[in-house]
Amino acid sequence: MAAIPLIYIARNLRVRRVTTALTAAGMALVVYVFATVLMMSEGIRATLVATGQPDNVIVLRKGAGAEINSAITRDQAAILESLPGVATDADGRALASKEPVVLSNLVKRGSGKASNVTLRGSSQTGLALRPQVNLVQGRMFRAGTSEVIAAQSVAARFAGVTLGGTLRFGGRDWTVVGLFDAGRSGFDSEIWADAEQLMAAFRRQSYSSVVLKLADPSTFDTLRERIDTDPRLTLEAKREERFYAEQSEALANFISILGTSLAIIFSIGAVVGAMITMFGSVASRVGEIGTLRALGFRRGAVLVAFLGESLLLSVLGGVFGLLGALAMQAVDVSTTNFATFAELAFQFRMTPAIAFQSLLFALFMGFVGGFIPAWRAARLKIVDCLRAA
Repeated sequence: MAAIPLIYIARNLRVRRVTTALTAAGMALVVYVFATVLMMSEGIRATLVATGQPDNVIVLRKGAGAEINSAITRDQAAILESLPGVATDADGRALASKEPVVLSNLVKRGSGKASNVTLRGSSQTGLALRPQVNLVQGRMFRAGTSEVIAAQSVAARFAGVTLGGTLRFGGRDWTVVGLFDAGRSGFDSEIWADAEQLMAAFRRQSYSSVVLKLADPSTFDTLRERIDTDPRLTLEAKREERFYAEQSEALANFISILGTSLAIIFSIGAVVGAMITMFGSVASRVGEIGTLRALGFRRGAVLVAFLGESLLLSVLGGVFGLLGALAMQAVDVSTTNFATFAELAFQFRMTPAIAFQSLLFALFMGFVGGFIPAWRAARLKIVDCLRAA
């Protein structure tokens, strides 16, 4: 069976510029929504996964889904520091960071609305365990003082978070002495203070988590077994990477499901638009179809030609939709993380898999919208077509 040349298919779309542009624009909008939703979910996952280090272990109370729900006593923290397999510094001290984590309301710039921000009690050791966190302005807070360092993205979003500024939480004033960049990880949404001072301000008697650096990452299972079998420790150890990946699942899945559902609803309109366009093309080219059939092109060739027009139209819309979605990578956004109830800053993230899925979605819309008109064109009889012409 001879196939109708591709150049003929493309020429028909070029001739009908207005309808082609409008239909492609509708598909582009749907692909844009579909792609940005997937990019948002991927951005959240990438941000939280980047928060963890492969040789770090985070320990929380058993059953605690997040640090704000966890409690580790001072005695338990001391036992964790003494466990075999924990790395030590040049002075023989365990590389462990005992950290309280609490939430505090700060006022957002512009809107004036309050939102939860994560406050983390840490130390020089805690900073050393997070190589992605780098001070870019000012200095590290001093132990035993009411000084804090804040992420640059927090400073950009919240009023009063400026170098040398004063924040009020926990019943006292805190001075911002440094700003840090956390390499687009979850720490970019946090403010850090001295652990003991933060516990005193919020009247806490226990830590939220303990982060341990392994001397050898392959000994994680052994360390976890020691923690699980020690009757003094009702605690659970996880690799830091896995813990933060789990933190992203609820929010990322919710956005993905909700956004994909909206994209599917919008796609119905795009499919109808493509179908109307293709039916209009068939109606205006009845004589042309008859001529093609008279020249020896079979029904299958006509069907493939008209279906090809619809698919080409969908590819055009898909490409423009993806280009629009790519531009979103330059946008910084924030939302509330379901696991922590605090703001999480992240960026849209495009991947080859998202681009492929988006184009596949566009082709699906083109196929569904174009098949019935193409089938209708292929079923027209030669005599009726020539008579109508």
